[in-house]
Amino acid sequence: MKNAGTVLVFPTWPENPYLNLLELAARAAGYRFRGATTHAELLHALPALPRGGVVHVHWTTPLVQEAADEADARDRLRRLLAALRDARRRGVRIIWTLHNRLPHELRFREAEIALYRGLADLADVVHVMAPDTAAVVADVVALDPARIRVIPHPSYEGIYDAGVGRTAARASFDLAERDRAVLFLGQIRPYKGVDALVEAATAAGDDIVLLLAGVVKEQSEEEVAALLPDGLRAHTQFSFVPDGDLARWFRAADVAVFPYRAILNSGSVHLAATFRVPVVLPDEPHLREQFGDERWVAFFDTARSAASIAELLRDRELFAGVGERDFARFTAGISPWRTASAYRRLLDELSAAPSPALAPR
Repeated sequence: MKNAGTVLVFPTWPENPYLNLLELAARAAGYRFRGATTHAELLHALPALPRGGVVHVHWTTPLVQEAADEADARDRLRRLLAALRDARRRGVRIIWTLHNRLPHELRFREAEIALYRGLADLADVVHVMAPDTAAVVADVVALDPARIRVIPHPSYEGIYDAGVGRTAARASFDLAERDRAVLFLGQIRPYKGVDALVEAATAAGDDIVLLLAGVVKEQSEEEVAALLPDGLRAHTQFSFVPDGDLARWFRAADVAVFPYRAILNSGSVHLAATFRVPVVLPDEPHLREQFGDERWVAFFDTARSAASIAELLRDRELFAGVGERDFARFTAGISPWRTASAYRRLLDELSAAPSPALAPR
């Protein structure tokens, strides 16, 4: 295996499927990946990057949002941007993946916006997963079109065990043939709108069964459980769903609903497509642009979320005619290896032409 260069990834979470998929081809090509998960670790690791090395910043929450107070957030911001400027002067290349319009846990808004703008200024490449990202974040940060690289979120084709069949999966939840199973799987957080989904499922009819699974954050499990009325049939698991059990939840579902109040990118949509489950999403312009031509995606009116979702759930013909070909067409273009290969080519480009030792832009 050749020595293809060094990539410092922040934050590095070994269990994160997105990072693991994105790095597949680059690791196979010989790139060495280092990681940091805290502000202090990143500052410690940056000076060790050689000329031609790459630092890749993903989720920014640990950088200033974990500060003790506003003054500490500003100090963290100052030291980080100084370290990144120094790295650029030494010929280190910078990639920033813009995952969210702003972090969902936003304690220090001004510092975070300043961080976004600093990263946009210093990055050689701003990696986005959706074509309309620049427009969505325009009120927060202006992105230079020349530095934007679109590499879509990968599907999860071939990654998760899909051996369980629909009949066995539905039997595990005691679902009858006429039952309409509505799935929400992922972290359960206030911005994800689970309360609206519960209201919609309750109003949609007695054939609705809610499948609700994921770790509860920023609220208690008791608070989420209290949302579920006695008349709503529901199966809940307020904990992480192991990889080996994902197929059971998805195979049992008739539709997955993601009633987010704030969304830029969502791997859950790609996971649903991988398991051939139709999806209901908020009717946001950037989501229409990205998924509007997909027959397996429907959109709810965000001005009346619960009522609109309920109307969609009542319509048993909503996804009539949607089949394997519709999902396969979507996932074929974003297979894990294809996406990982696009990322590897980006690293090749940056590593082959290190930045000159000049003042940052």
